[in-house]
Amino acid sequence: MGTQYRSAVFFHNEEQKRLAGEYKTRLDASGAFPRRIVTEITPFSVFYKAEDYHQNYYKQNGGQPYCRVVIRPKMEKFTKVFKSKLKASN
Repeated sequence: MGTQYRSAVFFHNEEQKRLAGEYKTRLDASGAFPRRIVTEITPFSVFYKAEDYHQNYYKQNGGQPYCRVVIRPKMEKFTKVFKSKLKASN
C-alpha cells in the first residue's frame, strides 16, 4: 500500500508507452487481480541502482516474514499465471 511501493513501467519511446498501456488494459480486463492495476506508466528519466543489500532481496531473504507473507504468494501467483512466458532458471 502507498505510492512509494507502487510498481512502474518506465518507457523510452512512444511504442513502449503504447504497448505498456495496452498490456495493462488487457490485464485489468482479464480479472486476474481483484482490484484495478495501479502500475504507473511514465517516461524514463534517470536510473539509480539500489545499494548492494537491496539486490536480490527476495532470493537472499525468502525466509523473512514479509517475504513469506507478502512476496511469496504474489510470486507463486505470477509464476502460475505466466509460466509459459518465463525463462527457465538455472
